[in-house]
Parts: sequence; structure tokens; C-alpha cells
Amino acid sequence: MNELACVVQETADRLAGRHVGAVVAGLAGGATEIRGVGRTGPGGGVPGPDTLFEIGSVTKVFTSLVLARLALDGTVRLDEPLAEVLAGARDGRTAVPDRGREPITLRHLATHSSGLPRLPRGMLVKALLRPNDADPYAHCTAEYVLDGLARTRLRAVPGRGFRYSNLGAGVLGLALAHRSGTGYEELVTREVCEPLGLADTHVRSGEEQSGRLARGHTTGGRPVPYWDMAAIPGMGALRSTAADLAILLRAQLAADREPDAPLAPAITLTREARHRVNPFAWMHLGWLGHRLHTQQGGHLQIWHNGGTGGFRSFVAFDPEKQVGVVVLANTCRSADPAGTELLRRLQKDFATTG
Repeated sequence: MNELACVVQETADRLAGRHVGAVVAGLAGGATEIRGVGRTGPGGGVPGPDTLFEIGSVTKVFTSLVLARLALDGTVRLDEPLAEVLAGARDGRTAVPDRGREPITLRHLATHSSGLPRLPRGMLVKALLRPNDADPYAHCTAEYVLDGLARTRLRAVPGRGFRYSNLGAGVLGLALAHRSGTGYEELVTREVCEPLGLADTHVRSGEEQSGRLARGHTTGGRPVPYWDMAAIPGMGALRSTAADLAILLRAQLAADREPDAPLAPAITLTREARHRVNPFAWMHLGWLGHRLHTQQGGHLQIWHNGGTGGFRSFVAFDPEKQVGVVVLANTCRSADPAGTELLRRLQKDFATTG
């Protein structure tokens, strides 16, 4: 086992006692190593590179990459008002709130600066009242979200502040699909998965893929239902594998150095957009970014995490050091600490700067 594989296996082994199952990927120096531990579910085997997990909010990275692709081909504009993109949706009955006479734009939605709340109107109460192993989106539809949009009070003037919003990302996915005249899943497949060769990133699993789908669990190890966000998929409905997400990260790492690489212009555009969160962190289109203090190495970290009722995900990379990590787990314990620690290890010991 090579050194990178050993480090990835160490991370996976540390997760084994805290999660039902987990898959860890490490990318460095052009190499990718993927290791799995635990089990996929009751009676299941050890998860591996092709095991499917709900990736939750890591979906937002795909939604924003679709936005960049459509902006580059002229289908939409980053600063186009959401109301214009939704014009004609539901027979013209979709209204969009504003504040301070500032309209919500697609850029605002992708950088969580729209002023929209975290969840659709009324959904926060439902999520709090339901047990943590139930699906709070079980009865949520696109009609429900768009009907409530006009009655939603913005928490800030669009573009003025940062407020993480699942609602904003969900509406962004609906708007892009409406403008493109297709479904969200078909749009992600066309704009992201096919160009990169991602075989297992989707909303609805087919028969063969369902056989590779891990089962989500509570922190106590009890199986829980899958979440269904297909009505508003842009905020967290995708399922994927460590193998597919490693390919996505490889494309992210190649974009700055290989301008002709698949999706490189769109990836570059997602990172050119930047909205300040605080003195130390910012939002790109879909990705969060921050730079560590010099006493911690001063490394750049671009990342996103995700979670559903029984799954957790963490994806991060450093384009300067050419390293990246993926952690997928089928329990609701956070995967962030393990993923962050692995990324820092790779930045310190496996960096490629040439």
C-alpha cells in the first residue's frame, strides 16, 4: 500500500467506530485512493468507490456548476433577476420578493446572499416537529415552494449579507430547469455528468443503482428512510459515489492549469464569483472558501458538506496544493472533522505546487 493509500485508510479506520459505514477518497499528485469501512446497511457489505450515498447539500455544487455552464452559453446571466427567469412558470403566477428595491438574482441564490430564509415557508416548523429520522420534505412540492415564495420576507437586502439558504438553492434549481425547458436531473446530467463522465450521480436511482445504495442510519445505528427532495432537487436531492465525486474534484484541480479540460471555463467562473461571508471566509458559486491562518499553514480550503436524515458528506480541495478529499458516511454523525483533518494532512505532506 502506497503512502497516500495508507493515509486515506487511516482516516477511514478512524471513522469506522463512529459511523455505520464510510468511504474516504484522497487526491494528491495526480493519484486517487479510495477506501471503505463498515457496512452499507443491515446485512450489507463494506462500502466502496461505487457505493451510492445521499450527498445532501453537496448537490448545491452541481446546481451552481450548471448555473455557470448556462451563463457561459448565454442561456442565463449571473445577475439576471430571478423573477425574469421564472417568468411564465406556472402560467405566470410566480412572484418573487424583494427588499430595498433590490431584486434577487441568480448570483445571489448561488452565493447565499439573496436574503431568503434557510427553509421554505412553514418547512422549518415541520422539520423541527418531525423526528430526526423522518423526511421533512416528504410532502413538499415545487408548487408549495413557489406559492410561498412571494409571501416570504427577505431577511436582508439581496447582495448585502450572507444567509445560508436551502430555499434559495432549491429555487435556483427550479429556475434553471424552467429556463432550459427540462427537468433538473436531466439538466445536471447534460451539463455536468456527461462532460465529466460521472456515471452514478443522479436524483432517482435505477434498479441496478438501487442495489448499490447504502442505507442511512441515526447516530444510534438505526436505519432511517431516504429523503425525497425531487420536487426541489437543487438544494440537496442528488445521490453519488466517492468515485464520481473524486472525478469532480479532479476537474476542479485541473481547471486552473488545463483551460481545455472538461468544464474548465465553468469551474473557473464559479470561483471568480466571490461574496464575503466574514473576514476569513467567502462564498463562490456553490462552494465555501477560506484560508487558514499562517500559523496553521496559510492553506486555501474550498469545500462543501451535506447531510440528510441518515447520511453525511464532505468534499474539499486546495487548487494551489493540488489535493482533495471526499468523505461519505451513512449515518448522521458529521464527516467534517475527519475530512478537514485529512485535507490538512494532504496539504502538508502531499502538496504539488509546480
